[in-house]
Amino acid sequence: MSGLGAHDAGQIEPDGPEQMEITMYTPASDDEITGLVRYVDQQLEAIRAAAIGLTEEQVRSTPCRSTLSIGGLVKHATYCMRGTTRRLAEGEVGTALDPEAFAAYEGSFALSEDETAEGALVDFDDARVAYLAAIAATDPGAPSVEPPAPWFGIFDARPSNARFNLVHQVEEMARHAGHADIIREQIDGVSVPQIVLSLAGAPENDFFKVYVPAPGTVGSGATVS
Repeated sequence: MSGLGAHDAGQIEPDGPEQMEITMYTPASDDEITGLVRYVDQQLEAIRAAAIGLTEEQVRSTPCRSTLSIGGLVKHATYCMRGTTRRLAEGEVGTALDPEAFAAYEGSFALSEDETAEGALVDFDDARVAYLAAIAATDPGAPSVEPPAPWFGIFDARPSNARFNLVHQVEEMARHAGHADIIREQIDGVSVPQIVLSLAGAPENDFFKVYVPAPGTVGSGATVS
């Protein structure tokens, strides 16, 4: 199949009945890799949407008992996308399990003092395009090797196929999309699906109301404070 970009589905006419395919993967007779790309991208859209309408302070806030924040999740998803892209496109098998690599992993869960929400989204969008293209160009049946995963008690590299890693991408991004939804609702009571549908241009109905970000917040088109 041909490569599928991050926003290919966005070519659908905005006032047509299929407008929400820009973010919602509706039933389709797609091949395996197209289905995987679109399911992964749906999770990415949710992670990104969780930041829309928040202030810089809210993006960094940790309203739950964990240390996770919306900004941290956006940054971590970017970290994961870049690592997977290197693996799929460049054949990199895994990151060395040394103190420097571990520090980079731990640091990916929170925005630093010199990082901003808008900047994190720019990095996210850039990584997203390359990541989805790398997935789309991968043969799910191709032989592969999974690196050690000591957090699961696996200390040696193990043979697999690319499908194992590709399906894991759906698992990984869906997990973090769920985290983002919970955190967002704890911040201001707004659900991520409401934001996703609003960004897709879906008309209001009995199930949701269009969400409009307040001026001066992420995604409002004004400077975030």
